Amino acid sequence: MSSESAFTLADVSKVYSNGTVALQNLNLAVRNGEFVSLLGPSGCGKSTVLRLIAGLGQMNTGRLDWGESSKRKLAYVFQEAALMPWATVQDNVRLPLKLAKVPKAVAQAAVAEAIALVDLQGFEHAYPRELSGGMRMRVSIARALVTHPDLLLMDEPFGALDEMTRSRLNTDLLNLWHQKRWTVVFVTHNIYEAVYLSNRVVVMASRPGRVVAEVPIDAPHPRTEAFRMSPMFNDYCRQISGYLSQAAQSTGGASLPGSHYANLIDLRP
Repeated sequence: MSSESAFTLADVSKVYSNGTVALQNLNLAVRNGEFVSLLGPSGCGKSTVLRLIAGLGQMNTGRLDWGESSKRKLAYVFQEAALMPWATVQDNVRLPLKLAKVPKAVAQAAVAEAIALVDLQGFEHAYPRELSGGMRMRVSIARALVTHPDLLLMDEPFGALDEMTRSRLNTDLLNLWHQKRWTVVFVTHNIYEAVYLSNRVVVMASRPGRVVAEVPIDAPHPRTEAFRMSPMFNDYCRQISGYLSQAAQSTGGASLPGSHYANLIDLRP
């Protein structure tokens, strides 16, 4: 992981037209090659942060500063796969290149590479209805990777999947990141997912949306199932659970009952 800055959000506030304060005085610095997870209750502004980074919204105050060496070439993976049902896997993956008017013959190599990265060889001509939920999400990720991004923004991409599929895709994503060293900002509600994937977990609270804690995850790579079962992993989960509980108390606790997270942690072996 580089010590150079990928981007910095400084004193950012975002207020929607209905008066909702999505973010207030938020500060976040991300380094090149870092995997950062944003963790917090619904309504704390995690997705809003991603949209501001992607240029899909305007902040009311504050600024976004890009690092000097940042190419600002980003890709966005949404909560839903959002595939075109009438298009094959390879045509869905090729969509960003088609919109960029990249000739089909030139795009084909990039499409094949992206499909191989997510381990979907042999499904190039399948349609979304023929794929499982996990496979559809792989297609969505491949569609993001086909443009060779430097920065990958991921908004709860595995939230709707069953736990076994989610765990497998977590490992696949982490292995891809380890190979390619993209900068990743990953939104999740799941403590275990955040700890397993990240170099750093940023805990947010709502009303207003803000950063309340940052926890470096100093665990070596490659991370395996053994890490998920380790005392180190459990310690990180408990620490972050404590920050979430404190954040819930500071905002009334309606969205994030601290006891719920504590009980989840107690279920770990």
